[in-house]
Amino acid sequence: MLAFAGCAQKNAVNTAPLENSFKSAEPATSSVVDKTVAAIKSSDYAGAMAQLQNLAGNAKLTPEQQQAVRDVIAQVQKAISDAASKVASGAGKSVDDLKKSLPK
Repeated sequence: MLAFAGCAQKNAVNTAPLENSFKSAEPATSSVVDKTVAAIKSSDYAGAMAQLQNLAGNAKLTPEQQQAVRDVIAQVQKAISDAASKVASGAGKSVDDLKKSLPK
């Protein structure tokens, strides 16, 4: 499971189109959307992706719902990539700082 801490951008993923397109969905599907949105808002991107994949596999989705799911998947993937880049950048800086502090 992926977990990223730090200065992640809040609201980096716009869930409004997803929420709006599923307003009149069946209760079970609405529950999955609610879990997805909660995961995104808490930056649990791995959990969000699992829920989004569950939604994407639902054959009963309207074209609007399918597009909303695809759009949010793309945004979550970007948020994961951005978070990973920040972690890698921070780790590289820490190594450089450590090297500078060692006696020569």
